[in-house]
Amino acid sequence: MTNAFPPHEPASLRGAVDLSSLVHRGERRAADAPGAPPAAGSPGGYVAAVDDQSFAQVLELSRSVPVVLALWASWSEQSTQLVAALERLVNAREGRLVLAPADADRSPQLVQALQAQAIPTVVALVAGQPVPLFQGVQPDEVIDQVFDQLLEVAERNGVTGRVPAADGDDAGDAAAEEPAEEPLPPLHQEAFDAISRGDYAAAASAYRTAIAQDPRDELAVAGLAQANLLARLQGKTLDEIRNRAATAPADLDAQLDVADLDLSGGHVDDAFARLLDLFPTLDADAKNRVRERLLELFQVVGVADPRVAAARRRLATLLY
Repeated sequence: MTNAFPPHEPASLRGAVDLSSLVHRGERRAADAPGAPPAAGSPGGYVAAVDDQSFAQVLELSRSVPVVLALWASWSEQSTQLVAALERLVNAREGRLVLAPADADRSPQLVQALQAQAIPTVVALVAGQPVPLFQGVQPDEVIDQVFDQLLEVAERNGVTGRVPAADGDDAGDAAAEEPAEEPLPPLHQEAFDAISRGDYAAAASAYRTAIAQDPRDELAVAGLAQANLLARLQGKTLDEIRNRAATAPADLDAQLDVADLDLSGGHVDDAFARLLDLFPTLDADAKNRVRERLLELFQVVGVADPRVAAARRRLATLLY
């Protein structure tokens, strides 16, 4: 059995794994996968089956209430048992959590984006960002502890909503309603739409325009860094990047690519350490490239993140 581990607890949830490529603007609701629990709002509980096409709806829901995303498969008895246990434990939270089971065979993009290494895999979504929970079957008491920690993380990030009771009884009247979100500024919306369709160059252009109009626009600075990261990784495969880095340890481009890959997969410390370890061995021009890449990756993760602060201190030591 794989041990469960608590959710990440950064001040900001930005930068763990980018899920923008899975965001679809369409309104189609995917049908429930065979054997999966019923959709949220039905008598079965607080459950909404999800796949690659319907993922955007669940991602948006996570801005109001934490979503427990469970990758399962019909051929895995272990995973079907876990989904049943998760449904029971999520229902016990009476709308403070929503369960989103995703059939891995029907959701290859989701499996790839989350870099799932096993079935079942359970990940939370909080404010649109993924928080790894655990792999494999876990005892109910362990899952309950993880859920407690997840709700604490969600509260610290302002995600405190509650979905109405599934049976429509009076409990739903007490549900906490989230205020309507402010619309994005036009250039930010333009960039978001471009990222959604995989046009990272257009997204970067929109963010650069926003920065030119307001150099203090920190969200645009962070967005530009993320768009650049996605553009660098576009069209490259995980195996291609890792094999090139392993066979050419002195190839700076290869090491920069694998650092991008690590960070996009949530391995923030690994990404920073790779570049910082490499830094002292480089000439002046290469050091400048690494410094610029690190500063950009700091923006992707969030400058308030303690991992960024630690890496920034180490970089300053290496520079001076």
